Amino acid sequence: MSVETEPAPEAQAAPQQSLSTTAARNLATTTKSKPQMQEISSRWLLRKLPWVHVSGGTYRLNRRLSYAVGRGRVGFAQTGSDVRVVPPTLREVPVLRGFEDDAVLEQLAERFVRREFTAGEVLVREGDPIAEVFLIAHGKVERIGTGKYGDPTVLAVHADGDHVGDEALTAPDGRWPYGVKAATAGTAMSLPRPAFQEVLDRSPALRAQLAAHLAGHAAAQNQHGEAEIRLSAGHEGEHDLPTAFVDYELAPREYELSVAQTVLRVHSRVADLYSKPMDQTEHQLRLTVEALRERQEHEIVNNPEFGLLANCAFDQRIHTRSGAPTPDDLDELLAMRRDTDYLFAHPKAIAAFGREANRRGVYFSTAEFGGHRVPAWRGVPLLPCGKIPVRSGATSIIAMRTGEENQGVVGLTQVGIPDEVEPGLNARFMGIDEKAVVNYLVSAYYSAAVLVPDALGVLENVEVDHPVS
Repeated sequence: MSVETEPAPEAQAAPQQSLSTTAARNLATTTKSKPQMQEISSRWLLRKLPWVHVSGGTYRLNRRLSYAVGRGRVGFAQTGSDVRVVPPTLREVPVLRGFEDDAVLEQLAERFVRREFTAGEVLVREGDPIAEVFLIAHGKVERIGTGKYGDPTVLAVHADGDHVGDEALTAPDGRWPYGVKAATAGTAMSLPRPAFQEVLDRSPALRAQLAAHLAGHAAAQNQHGEAEIRLSAGHEGEHDLPTAFVDYELAPREYELSVAQTVLRVHSRVADLYSKPMDQTEHQLRLTVEALRERQEHEIVNNPEFGLLANCAFDQRIHTRSGAPTPDDLDELLAMRRDTDYLFAHPKAIAAFGREANRRGVYFSTAEFGGHRVPAWRGVPLLPCGKIPVRSGATSIIAMRTGEENQGVVGLTQVGIPDEVEPGLNARFMGIDEKAVVNYLVSAYYSAAVLVPDALGVLENVEVDHPVS
């Protein structure tokens, strides 16, 4: 016999006995934060770059006369597996610097022959006759020399756009003073000496260019390519002293201040009615200024006219020897200038360097810097700069000496401009439109200059991807 039980009554919610917090908030005054912005970064580059006041809006950089030697990067056009030399970029080869005949450059470009190489392949051997010029279209090669005790040494690393063996164009009977060995697989374009001679025999303009190059190369100059100042030392008696003068560049480079601008718009009703306890216009302007400063730092790094990456001299650029940044690479970068104040790198590059240092049992030192403990290498602060681009897993590390007195890198701006909010940045009232919107023109004026080439160096092709273990 089954016994039926009645279901238990559902539990009833307890009646509310006091005012809920949701309702209470209607009568409370909330505590508010200032508007926050994730885009704001440390901006070490802007903070540590010495800024020079440019009263006329243009900064003229005067230098000693230097003889142009080329050594830029040659460009290539690729269509599928076909690789061709871009003719105008052949002017980066020293002997063709300033050559104006595009038709002859096209003839030379057509005579380059593609050559594939594999890792470890020897392209030329030290002491062999220099019979061709190599342009590195893709990949990495090493210049191998002989040390004091006969051991092979890596003199330099060349990668995309570099060229070796251009002595073949000026010294037909020359011999390779070093060997060239492939560090990775890649593609090179080679121009045999007979092909160059064929174009040379048919072009009076090219013969004149070659003669002018040889004459300029023979001119007295120091190891930096500057016109020599004749001096005498160690003499005795009434020795005839050499006469000298310091020659200057006749057409020095001029830097005009660049500008980053935006129009800040604030509705008058918002500014009038909703500015307590925080001024709406003030915080709109504050965040706009932060965004402009971020863009300013980006331009100083990446601008094609005055940016640091674009204006580093080609002989101050080096490549990593193994891909990831190693202590050896940073030591070589620091050794290229008489003094280095700062190293700037993308945070991923700093992490990659840390991995390589840990792998070798070498550890970062730190430096007390502006109230912060920052990583350092050989006593030089290694500061993060997220504006340095990372493309296809590779980036760059920048080393610089700063200040006018030290012939370094300087920032350019103009202070005391009308309606100035911060040095070199102003906000100008533009009026109120027919929709009652208040408009302000917010502008930042800036540029950067490298006073002498060795003030700035770049370690290129820094691989930041974590290797598979």
